[in-house]
Amino acid sequence: MYNSNFKIMKSNLLKINILLIIIMIASCTEKPVTDPMTLYSEVDLNAAPNALTKKEAKKGWQLLFDGKTTSGWRGYNMKEFPDCWAIEDGALTMNTTGGAESQDIITTRKYKNFVLSLEYKLTPAANSGIMYQVEEDTIYKFPYETGPEFQVIDSDGWPEKLEEWQVNGANYAMYPPRVKPYKRVGEWNHAMLIVNGNKVTQILNGEIVVEYEKYSDEWNKLRNSGKWNDYPDWGKFDEGYIALQNHGTKVWYRNIKLKELD
Repeated sequence: MYNSNFKIMKSNLLKINILLIIIMIASCTEKPVTDPMTLYSEVDLNAAPNALTKKEAKKGWQLLFDGKTTSGWRGYNMKEFPDCWAIEDGALTMNTTGGAESQDIITTRKYKNFVLSLEYKLTPAANSGIMYQVEEDTIYKFPYETGPEFQVIDSDGWPEKLEEWQVNGANYAMYPPRVKPYKRVGEWNHAMLIVNGNKVTQILNGEIVVEYEKYSDEWNKLRNSGKWNDYPDWGKFDEGYIALQNHGTKVWYRNIKLKELD
């Protein structure tokens, strides 16, 4: 009887010790970083263009553009990379002029929860955009028909008065930027887009310009009362491609990096 009870106690103690070890390991495991400004600080803005630092790579960042090739990108509703885009001085840019919507480019795979970091530079009266959660189908002509947009535009040099939801850094046709920290034409701006579940954060040159909760009452009201009311599939998708818009004006993109949060 004694031996039997002793064996049971020993077995139970062993189980408890194993459980304690599992708890200790779990508590020591690094929790995923979701704070916007902490994520912002992970990117080295002084590093060489189109390259990952060892620290960035360790944190899970990956390059979406190497500054030399178009690998990882293609035209929207196309299998190949369009001729109206080119690589100039280590940046993706457009060959088209005239201001009309032209062929946009997208990533070759979809993303759901992620942090996107990139730099962009504008020419006078230039217009473009960074779109996300984009769905691809021949029923759509452009990515903006489904994907929200981080607005990229020469706010000060635009020939017409812009609505607040149209200015540089806005969530286009939805949320105006809280502040306007954009730089002058010809200077590089740093943009960061964080999509984590339904929470979306836009950061421009180190300042949070837009934060919103997708599917919230506010979001639904804005989505259904403005421009997007005419686009039934806009904002419908939670996973999609990332797109760079070609609006027929000259804009450069470089240092395109991404970190998945899943």
